[in-house]
Amino acid sequence: MNYSLLIFTQLSIYAMILALLIQRSHFLMSLLCLEGIMLSTVLFIPLLLYSTSLMLPTISIIMLTFGACEASLGLSLLVKMSRSYGSDMMSSLSTNKC
Repeated sequence: MNYSLLIFTQLSIYAMILALLIQRSHFLMSLLCLEGIMLSTVLFIPLLLYSTSLMLPTISIIMLTFGACEASLGLSLLVKMSRSYGSDMMSSLSTNKC
């Protein structure tokens, strides 16, 4: 098994977490980073299980299902937020408005 692919997917998970921490000003960027984390996780788990000789394809299907649910909820929240506040800036969610 080529372990460089495992390392690459693990580094991509860390890069997306770092991007999520840096790009917190827009809600859309946060959602894109979460989708990147989910995609990297969907790629990482089967590779990890294949390298340990455990073939469980149901875990990948469950992760894809959670990813689709997360994407649909995030999109509906983005639409609701942009219609209510006029933008996707996270600073517009402050409750300290006069």
